[in-house]
Order: sequence, then C-alpha cells, then structure tokens
Amino acid sequence: MATASQTTYKPNDAFVASKLFSLDGFKAVVTGGGTGIGLMITQALVANGAKVYITGRRQDALDNVVQRYGPGGKIVGISADITKRDDVLRLAKKVQELEPEGIQLLVNNAGVAKEKATTTYSKQGEPDMHDANAIAEHLLKATHESWAETFETNVTAQYFTAAAFIPLLSKGTANTHGYSASIVNVASISGMMRTSSSGQFAYAASKAAMLHLSKLLGTTLAQAKIRVNTICPGIFPSEMTADSSDEANKSRLQDAGKSLPAGRSGDDGDMAAAIVYLVGPNSNFLNGQVLHPDGGAVLTSPATA
Repeated sequence: MATASQTTYKPNDAFVASKLFSLDGFKAVVTGGGTGIGLMITQALVANGAKVYITGRRQDALDNVVQRYGPGGKIVGISADITKRDDVLRLAKKVQELEPEGIQLLVNNAGVAKEKATTTYSKQGEPDMHDANAIAEHLLKATHESWAETFETNVTAQYFTAAAFIPLLSKGTANTHGYSASIVNVASISGMMRTSSSGQFAYAASKAAMLHLSKLLGTTLAQAKIRVNTICPGIFPSEMTADSSDEANKSRLQDAGKSLPAGRSGDDGDMAAAIVYLVGPNSNFLNGQVLHPDGGAVLTSPATA
C-alpha cells in the first residue's frame, strides 16, 4: 500500500485559468467592436483564442482595427449600420456564410450618448436645482431627435441584432459540446441609478430599457439554450463618454474615478476580466446575470435603484 509520501498528486488542470477562460475555437460578433469598450472586449476575446467579427458604419475604421489588433485573421471587420433592419439581416447572413457551424457569442455593445446640451459638464452647466423654471428651461434644451436617436441605437437596434443572430447562436450551442452560446448586452450603471447620468436622461433611460430587454430576451431564449447576460460598466473613459478630441472631458472622467472605492476609473483589464468571466467554457451557470464593473459606484451612491 502506498503511503502519503509515496503518492503522486496530479494538479487539477480543470482549475487552471487558461482552461477556465480559454476561448479557443470560439466565434463571436461584437457590435461597435472597433472603439471604446467594444474594442476592449474584442481584444480580450482575441487574446484568449476567439475569432471576432466586429461591425460599425465605416469599413476603413474597421480595417484599421483589423490591421492593428487582429493578426492572423482573428478579427474580421464587416461594415453595417445596426439601426437599419436590412443591414442587420445582411450582417447576420454574411456571418452565417463565413461560420456555417454557428457562433458562441454576440456582444450587443454599440451605443450613443447624444445629449450634449443638457449634460452638467457642458458649457451650460447644471441649472439652479431650487428653481423650477431654470430646471424646465435646461431640460427643454434636449430634442426629440436626440431622444429618438438614442433609443434607436441603444435599444431598438439591439433587439433586432439579437433577433437576427438567434439561429447562429443556436447552432453554436448545438456544435459546442457542453456549452451554451450567449448574448452579452452592454448597458450602463446609468440604467440602474436614480441620478440623471450628468443630465443625460435619454441615455440613462435607454440603458434601463436595455436592462429590461436583457430580462425579456433571457426568458424568451432559455429553452433554446441561449444565455443572456448584461454588463453595466461604470466610469470607463472612451470615445463615447469622453470625446476623443476633448482631453478635458477625459481628465474629468479620470478624476471622477478617484472618488470610487477602487480609487480610479475603469481600464481595459477590468472590462477584459468581465467578459471572459461571462463567456468562458465554464460559464454555463451564468444566465440572466447583471455584472457591473464600476469600481464600487453603486455601493457608494445614495441613489441607486
């Protein structure tokens, strides 16, 4: 009989990070994958073995991302305007032609924030919050067009994109042993909090709608074995949140992060950790989850939902 000292213990490889989070052979589609948070997610997926199809309106911008971040064909750029139903269907058909065995992941990331006239860090600043007339005057600087465009991109387009890719996600589940394909919707903590997201009412309301859309899709797709999870980022300086040409806004967002328990705003690694956790080969128990990488923002705000 072997004694304890004679027994050879083999490491349990199942718990090694490279096994838990390896995405080798996975295929993903990321809307808005060429900039900001979408690019962070794209890079994280590629770094862990996935092939990623990114989409946006401008093919030249997508080509630049492919050249810089997608060696060996790991990133493929396909131009599409997801606010147009026919373009979304064309995109799904193109991916189906390239990936007849299906995909394992759709990331609904594309989004806009159009309310420059009412944001409190704009030139207008915040109104006197004790003066009802001043508040009304400030809020009416918003336009019907900005509200419509915000919801069209942040909610309606996400619905049609998810619907168009359901068949490919189902194939991905069927052709990946022991794994359920998933949709990850990128919302925002703005959709969880009672503050106005610095005066961006349409943006905050659209992200709240995105959170509810995730619940509806998750329930609808549960029996089809397609999971739906949501990432609600906090302060992540990016092209949308800070304006790439406005260093003052970038600095403002970085300074805002200093007041968080984390002591800083979010970075590429924070978003990478979030996405690989939700979609790795051992993520099947994660369904209907809302993950908010926010540095502790929802813990410290007195006005969270």
